[in-house]
Amino acid sequence: MEQGYLLLPLVEQHLSASASQEAYTIATRAAEVGERFGESDLIACARHLEGRALMQQGQVERGLALLDEAMVAVIAGELSPRMTGLIYCSVIDSCLQVYAFARAREWTSALAQWCAEQPQLVSFTGACLVHRAEVMRLHGAWADAIEEGRRACAEVMQQAPPAAFYQQGEMHRLRGEFKAAEGAYREASRRGFEPQPGLALLRMAQGHGVDAAATIRRVATGTRDKLQRTRLLPAYVEIMLGVGDTQNARAACRELDNIADAHDIRVLRAIAAHSRGSVELAEGDAGTAFNSLRYAFEIWQQVEAPYQAARARELVGLACRALGDNEGARLELEAARIVFKQLSAMPDLARVGSLAMSTSSAQLHGLTSRELQVLRMVAAGKTNKAIAAELFLSQRTVDRHVSNLIRKLDVTSRTAAAAYAHKQNLV
Repeated sequence: MEQGYLLLPLVEQHLSASASQEAYTIATRAAEVGERFGESDLIACARHLEGRALMQQGQVERGLALLDEAMVAVIAGELSPRMTGLIYCSVIDSCLQVYAFARAREWTSALAQWCAEQPQLVSFTGACLVHRAEVMRLHGAWADAIEEGRRACAEVMQQAPPAAFYQQGEMHRLRGEFKAAEGAYREASRRGFEPQPGLALLRMAQGHGVDAAATIRRVATGTRDKLQRTRLLPAYVEIMLGVGDTQNARAACRELDNIADAHDIRVLRAIAAHSRGSVELAEGDAGTAFNSLRYAFEIWQQVEAPYQAARARELVGLACRALGDNEGARLELEAARIVFKQLSAMPDLARVGSLAMSTSSAQLHGLTSRELQVLRMVAAGKTNKAIAAELFLSQRTVDRHVSNLIRKLDVTSRTAAAAYAHKQNLV
C-alpha cells in the first residue's frame, strides 16, 4: 500500500511539467494499488489526479467526472480529515483552472462548512477563504470577496496562503485602490507567488504601458501550460492594444482560439471571443467585433460573471458607435456603467463615463473608434508616419483614416481637423 502513496508525488511532478500522459498512467497505477488494499484515501486521491491529468490533456468533461467521483467519497465522509481537505482544495482549484464556475461555487460552499467543523486545520481554513474570495469576485460579490480575502491574510497569520494576497491585490486594483493593490501584490511576490498578470495590469492602469508590456511579455514567454496561459493572454492582449501593438495582440488571440477549440470549455470560448473582439475593434472591423463581443457577453451573463459581462458590453457599445448605431452605443455603455457603479469598479466607471461623452460628441460626425483615435493623435501634433508607427499600421492606412475624418468633419486640412477636435472636446 505504501508503494501506492509513493506514486502520488510523482504524479504531481509530471503534472507540474505538463507531462499529462505520464501523470495519468502513474495515477492509474496508484488507484489500482488503492483498490487492491481497499484504501479509500489513496483511491480518491489517485482518481482526482487522473482527472487533473485528463483535463490537462484537454479532456475536460472526463476529467471533471473523475473529480466528481473523488468528491463522492469526500462528501460521504469516507476519507481522513487531512485527505478530505487536500482533495477539496485541489478539486476547487482544478475547477477554477478549467472555468467550471458552478462546480467551484458548489464545492467552495461545502468546503466552508467542512472547515467550520475542523477549526484545528488552520491551513485548510486559509485555502478555503482564498477560494471563496475568488469565487465571490467572479460572481460580483466584491464586498464579500474583500472581507474573505482580509480574513485569509489576517486570521491565519504566518500560515496565510500567498494566493490570498494576490486575490486582495486583484480586488484593490479593480476598485481603483492602486496603492493597496501594489502592497498586496508585493506581499504575494515576497511569499513566492507570481503577482502576474495583476501587477502588469496595475502598471497599465497607472499609465506605465512600456513597463507593463515588458513584464507581460516576460511572463507569457516563461509560461508553458496552456490553461495557465489562458489566464495571461487576455491581459497580454489588453496591454498590447494599450501600447498599440495590434500584431502581437492578434497573435495572442489566435492562440486563445486554438486553446479554446482544444479544450471545448464554454467560458474559455467567451474569453477568446472577448479578446478577439477587442482586437477586431482596434483594427477597425466593427461588424466582426460586434459579433465576437456579443457572443462573449452572452456567455458571461449565463455564467453570472457581471464584471466580465460589463466589460464586454462596453466594447459592444464601442462597436455600435463605429457602425453608426449611436442609440445602441448609448444603451450598451449605460448598461456597463450601471454594473461598474454597483461593483465600485472605479477605473472602469471613469473610463466608460469618458467613452459615453466622446460617443455623444463623435456621433455628431460619424467617426469610427479608429478615426477618433487617429484624430486625437493628429490634434496632438503627430505626423501620419508617427501615427502609423505608434499604432502598428501602414502609413497608407493612416492616410486613408485622415482623409475620411477630414471629409466627415467637413474641414479642409489636418490643421483644421485638429482645431475642430479641440473645439468639440474630442481630445
